[in-house]
Amino acid sequence: MSTLTLDLPGGGYPIHIGAGLLGSVDLLRAPVSGDRVAIITNEVVAPLYLSRLTEALAPFDPAIVVLPDGETQKALDTIDRIVGALLKARCDRATTLFALGGGVVGDITGFAAAVYQRGVPFVQVPTTLLSQVDSSVGGKTGVNHALGKNMIGCFYQPRAVLIDTTTLTTLPDRELSAGLAEVIKYAAIGNREFLGWLEQNMEALLRRDASALAYAIETSCRDKARVVMADEREAGVRALLNFGHTFGHAIEGAMGYGRWLHGEAVAVGMVMAARLSERLGWLAADEGRRLRALIARACLPVTPPAIAPQRFLELMAVDKKAAHGRIRFVLLRALGDAFLTDEVPEDALMALLTAHE
Repeated sequence: MSTLTLDLPGGGYPIHIGAGLLGSVDLLRAPVSGDRVAIITNEVVAPLYLSRLTEALAPFDPAIVVLPDGETQKALDTIDRIVGALLKARCDRATTLFALGGGVVGDITGFAAAVYQRGVPFVQVPTTLLSQVDSSVGGKTGVNHALGKNMIGCFYQPRAVLIDTTTLTTLPDRELSAGLAEVIKYAAIGNREFLGWLEQNMEALLRRDASALAYAIETSCRDKARVVMADEREAGVRALLNFGHTFGHAIEGAMGYGRWLHGEAVAVGMVMAARLSERLGWLAADEGRRLRALIARACLPVTPPAIAPQRFLELMAVDKKAAHGRIRFVLLRALGDAFLTDEVPEDALMALLTAHE
């Protein structure tokens, strides 16, 4: 096991990474400060891992909330359902919530923890690669709105993150590849050495080599923790973590939440951001080809679906990075060198979008 510490002004927390952590009673009980816990999970994860977590937390009389699976659950109706279940179980302000599942479960559990009785502690127990390397770390919580992804939420940090790498053995191949999109993102925006490592080890990751996965997860979490510690509430450098997301969120919104996995949309979004960087003369063509090749080797899409350019623009206009009526993009000067800009000529953007219409 390895442990990283994310230090923030309001208090830090550990990120534990290792095999079999769902069996570690001490690690699971350490973040609990009261005498009750509640576990939020979904119908896919529950049959696989709920009993292990429930057994470890048995002295705290856990309340259990099992949700349907899927991105469509990231909605205010789900928060109402969770809050109702907590109230019926008579969970008080000292109750600690545990998010057992992927990014959707983690996001909605964190938001529910932030608003339930004005805030209760919660713990992230991510079971997908995407949630382990990205959404479980950093305190972003929230739900979707029909007009935009993650438009309702807040920053609310967990007490701890426990990443049991053995949960990846039951992850579908498509979900594994979706998680690799976020891993590639860290290399693309600020860790060129990691990019080279990924190029040499992609096949090992795809066949779920334990040591390769552990290294990729730890490196990704360390890179994200460093950014979050420098900019907890995304006032500056943290926005770079959204590389590929402006285009990716638009793809998810246009296609209908859940039809494309988040990581698949981000993968195409990174390709589009790189192509835009090339069009504007910031990124060399061979650098763009290198990124596209790595994304393709991760069994991820590199071509966007057919979406009308105007629809793309409408969805990107309500992206959270937009400011003062201007769309802001995370683009590349080189692999490992990302920057945020709103100085994108409309003709260059339209040329990119019409190329894939």
